[in-house]
This record gives sequence, C-alpha cells and structure tokens, in this order.
Amino acid sequence: MNKRNQRNRKEPHPLLSITKDYVSVIIGAAIVAISFNVFLLPNEVASGGVSGISTILKGLFEWKPAFVQWAFNIPLFVAGVILLGKNFGIKTAVGTVFLPFIVYLTEDWEAWTLNPLLGALFGGIMVGLGLGIVFRGNASTGGTDLAAQIITKYTGLTLGTSVALIDGMIVLAAALVFDIEQGLYALIGLYVTTKTIDMVQIGWGRSKLVYIITDYQMEIRDAIYEHVDRGVTKLTATGGYTDSEKPIIMVVVHQTEFTRLKQTVKNIDPAAFVIVSDASEVLGEGFNRV
Repeated sequence: MNKRNQRNRKEPHPLLSITKDYVSVIIGAAIVAISFNVFLLPNEVASGGVSGISTILKGLFEWKPAFVQWAFNIPLFVAGVILLGKNFGIKTAVGTVFLPFIVYLTEDWEAWTLNPLLGALFGGIMVGLGLGIVFRGNASTGGTDLAAQIITKYTGLTLGTSVALIDGMIVLAAALVFDIEQGLYALIGLYVTTKTIDMVQIGWGRSKLVYIITDYQMEIRDAIYEHVDRGVTKLTATGGYTDSEKPIIMVVVHQTEFTRLKQTVKNIDPAAFVIVSDASEVLGEGFNRV
C-alpha cells in the first residue's frame, strides 16, 4: 500500500456523489448536443446513433433534429424499461430528454466549420468527450444503445455486434442519402468518438506494470518501499530450465515513477530480469478510486 494513502479517507457524502453524477449527465449531454449542431449536422456527418438518424431525416425531409431525437429516445427508453426488465434510473431518463432539448436550444448556432473532415474529427472528439462524461456519471443518453440491448436479449448477438450493426446501418444510410464521401466521414466520426470515450473513461494517465525476477528480492522490496513509495506483491514462479522456485516481485507505478523504480532495481541488482508492460487503468490505493 502506498504510504501516502494509508491514513483513513473520508468517504464523500451520498448526496454529493449523486449531485456530481447529475451534473456530469447534464454537462456531457450539453457537449454532445452542441457538437452535433456546430460540427456534425452542418456537414451532414451521420456518425451513428439517434443523432445520425436525425441528420439523415433532416437531409431527406427537413425534420427538426431535436424532435426526431425525442421521437426515438423516449419510446426506446420506455421499451428498454419494459422489455429488458431493468431500472435504467432517473439519470438516464434525464440524459434521454435533456440532450434533444439542448439540440433544440442551439439549433440556430452557426457552424464552426463547413469542412466535412474537420467536422467529423472535431465532432467525433466532442461527442466522445460528452458521452464519456455522461458514462462517468453512471448514466447514458439512451437512444440506439438501448435498442442494441434489446436486440442482444432477443437474438443472442453480443452487445458489441448489435451496436456495430445499428451504427453500420446508419452510416450506410448516410452514404445512400448523401454520398459515399459522407458515409466515409461518418465512419471517421464514429471511430474518433469511440476512441475519445475510451480516453475519458480510462483517463490520460498511464501506469506501468513491472515484474522483477531477482536473487535480491528482500533488498529490492525494501528499496521500493523506501525510494519509490509503492507497495509490492510477491509471486511464486518455477524456472523452466532449472525447475526451481523463483520469487517474482510485482509492482505498479505511475509512468513518472518508472525511471526511479528502474534505477532503484539497477542499483541493487544490475542482473535483475525486469518485464514492463502498460496498465491502462489501475484502481485502488494510490491510483484511481474504484
């Protein structure tokens, strides 16, 4: 355990935690809605989801996107509650209604770019940022995600496959309604959105997972405690050539601490066998809270 975090920490008040979740849903939904109006819709980039459907219907029939999104989101939310038999919670209901509301309020905003590639890239980034914030608030904006869950339950397809099928059909429809280039831009936007969501969920920080095989395990363990201020885990392995037991020290450090760890090990045992890999998300003492 990290010595800096051994003292007891006061848990946040439940009301504060709930308020934080609702604020996350509202801010995230607002970011998604604004990015839709200033990047995606003006450039006819229909990168999946109910927003993509509303972009296509706007191009075909000049229907207001906000009304289209309400028309899809609300019935899908109700269907999800009925067919999936789970309580999606008030936060998801808020996201389902609030996002189209902000789309309606900002529908007259001028486009920030009329370059479809820039629209797909920056629209994808902002949508991913907004959705990531909503997900961190333990909610969603409903829409085709709920449709995908319904398909998964009644067809046996995986959730990832169901989402891919729905978004794929929306992107294909965009290519047919507009042109092939717009379909390709939609794919770019969808890809960037997915990667941005992952970044928001996992975070910018990266950690290193380090395995150390050495004959000086006690000395290295104590040095890590002293100089790196990280806890270690001892694993037992068997050498493939010698067939003898060999202890392994496992330690996780922030990327900024890795150089110090490497130098600490080298000072004690220059012949130590060290394996290093990236750890994209670490939860617990000294890292992100669960």
